[in-house]
Formats: sequence, C-alpha cells, structure tokens
Amino acid sequence: MLAALTVVLTVLYPLLIWFGHGRVEPRWLACVLLLAAASRVPSLKVSALARWSAFGALLLAGAAVAANAMLPLKLYPVLVNAALLAAFGYSLFVPPSMIERLARLREPDFPDAAIGYTRRVTQVWCVFFVFNGTLALVLALWSTEALWSLYTGVISYLLMGLLLGGELLLRRRFKRLHHV
Repeated sequence: MLAALTVVLTVLYPLLIWFGHGRVEPRWLACVLLLAAASRVPSLKVSALARWSAFGALLLAGAAVAANAMLPLKLYPVLVNAALLAAFGYSLFVPPSMIERLARLREPDFPDAAIGYTRRVTQVWCVFFVFNGTLALVLALWSTEALWSLYTGVISYLLMGLLLGGELLLRRRFKRLHHV
C-alpha cells in the first residue's frame, strides 16, 4: 500500500505543484514533497540510494519552506531522474545490469544470450534519465510552471511509455531471433 502511495505521489507530484502554484504558498506545497519522502521510509533500511533520495527530497522541501520558493519543489523530478540514473548506471559497473535483475524476477533461468541485450537496454535507460533529468532541470530553471508541469507530469511519462513499449517489441524480436 505504501509503495502504491509513493508511485501515485511521484506521478501526480508535478500536477499538484502546477495546480497549487499561485493558490497555495510554496512552503505548504512542500508538504507534498515531504509526504513523498516519508513514503520511502520503509525502503531506507534496504537501499543506500533510497536513503540519499529521501535525504535529497527533504533538503528540497526544507529549502522550499525556508525560502517559500517554488524552485526547490520543481527540482524534485531532477532528483528522481538522478537517483534512477545512479541505480541503473551503478548496475552497469557492478553486474548484473538493472534490466537483467528485473528480467530475472520473471525468468530465473535467464539465458546467456540475453545478458548483452539487457545491458544495452540498461544503457538506453541511462541515456533517457540523463535527457529527461536535464530537460526537467532546464524547464525548472527557465520555463513557466505550466510548461514544467506539462513536461514532467505528462510528456515525460509518455516518453517512458514509448521507450518501454519499444523495448517490449524489440525484446520479442530478440527472443524470436535467439530462440529464447
């Protein structure tokens, strides 16, 4: 249940910030970010990355409260992309790659032929997180709240869906070609 709350808060976060802008002071909108960070508390014992991500969210919320400013709140999607990039990127240096780990959850008898493929898919996701995080940063710094919210709350999720859908199609082709 708590994991579902974390996902819902992360997905809806940009839209909540956009709807609240001009209606609610940033220091009160920071409560949404605090709630998102608090929802990660159970995973803090498990992952150093979760601890750093929650700490970053708390710093952003604290800065928003102290300065009563929107910018720290708009930086949260940058933090999320940086955390995902760190997790996926780390797995490239300390195998198995993130996508291989996820694939092994469904298929424990993972074929050797797929290891290189999953590594490449992990690299593609890393490029996506760099692109997505950079664009979120640029929009947070130099665009309107509406444009920032549109990208971080709608377009970025559509791009993730397209990437995931494209990869699923390529995976089917890979399995067919390699008899996996």
